[in-house]
Amino acid sequence: MAAGAPRIFVSHLSGIAVFDPSGDQVGRVRDLVAMLRVGRKPPRLLGLVVELTTRRLIFWPMTRVTGIESGQVITTGVLNVRRFEQRPTERLVLGELLDRRVRLVETGEEVTVLDVSVQQLPARREWEIDRVFVRKGKSGTFRRSRGETLTVEWSAVTGFSLEEQGQGAESLLATFEQLRPADLANVLHHLSAKRRAEIASALDDDRLADVLEELPEDDQIEILGKLKEERAADVLEAMDPDDAADLLSELPEEDKERLLALMEPDEAADVRRLMAYEEKTAGGLMTTEPIVLRPDATVADALARVRNPDLSPALAAQVYVCRPPDETPTGKYLGTVHFQRLLRDPPYTLVSALVDDDLQTLGPEAPLPVVAGFFATYDMVAAPVVDESGSLLGAVTVDDVLDHMLPEDWRETEFHLDEETGEETGEEAGEDAGEGVGTHGS
Repeated sequence: MAAGAPRIFVSHLSGIAVFDPSGDQVGRVRDLVAMLRVGRKPPRLLGLVVELTTRRLIFWPMTRVTGIESGQVITTGVLNVRRFEQRPTERLVLGELLDRRVRLVETGEEVTVLDVSVQQLPARREWEIDRVFVRKGKSGTFRRSRGETLTVEWSAVTGFSLEEQGQGAESLLATFEQLRPADLANVLHHLSAKRRAEIASALDDDRLADVLEELPEDDQIEILGKLKEERAADVLEAMDPDDAADLLSELPEEDKERLLALMEPDEAADVRRLMAYEEKTAGGLMTTEPIVLRPDATVADALARVRNPDLSPALAAQVYVCRPPDETPTGKYLGTVHFQRLLRDPPYTLVSALVDDDLQTLGPEAPLPVVAGFFATYDMVAAPVVDESGSLLGAVTVDDVLDHMLPEDWRETEFHLDEETGEETGEEAGEDAGEGVGTHGS
């Protein structure tokens, strides 16, 4: 960026694409790394936290950024894919500076930080945070229209270097509003435990439930433990029953029973039923909420259920036809109707005329290798789980099978193929590839 270029507010950088010198996209900006300085000197911007297509977060020095324009970052130099690790002297701009309560030096008035701007220094490849966009008034429910807003020089505010208790999260969440749950989970995982808890408390129950399902087990337990018990129960109810059962099974017996008692009886009953099965069996993997229809339902009825935006693509791929009752465990299981078949027949057709009754079913005690073999044999993305009496208990989806077949730390370790050799590369190989680049923060 040439000298004299306009300042850039960091909220506009979140999620924008990062390109290498060849014009290939390598990832997206997830945060910025700054170093606070003594006195009132503006912080130096060290680099970007970039999320690669493999979901690894890496550090990209600002000295290798040649331009930020038209919603994209242009870079130079060799890609260093060593995983980003925050140092004690560094601050994440989006994750830690936004939503802070600071004071105006001139009046001593407390204000909330909504955004900060960065600018490249003239004739140098160095960047710094130069201004702060703040809102006057008490902190609380986030409304940009409440309280006077103003932009001031960095030197005009104080309080960034202090540890803040009860820091808000509204501005940060607005910045990350469009992120998928898995991507937001990846961002949360790399924040401090304090900031993770603050953001979790600001998310609504459904959004937090979706994000928890994508987090590593340790983060799930940590966040759940910092919520009030009534809210923790509400979040567990919003989770898929199988994910809630997996999470509760990791808690001490006393905590588990206390949370189950706070949940709605129907929701708790589904979770208890799943916890009765071994973890790596069809019963332990299944969800108790597949699409179940009676034989006299029509194709139009089935498609209306499939359109439910809260369903995962795997669960929406097929419906299960059963005798009443039509909630699991159901009456007699009659067969499966695949989504493609629903698209080929008139809306008035009864689903009982379309069932695939030759498809094998899984018993609740079927071990993980048998379940995986089923998916590979029949090219399925979901499978019915039926008990000895012929009642549908639930459905296993391919994502849950993969989740339990991959290494336990798969959410934190990227596995991808080298485009030229086709060989798998991992953490160590990625680090070796970046040896020629300067160290983080240099």
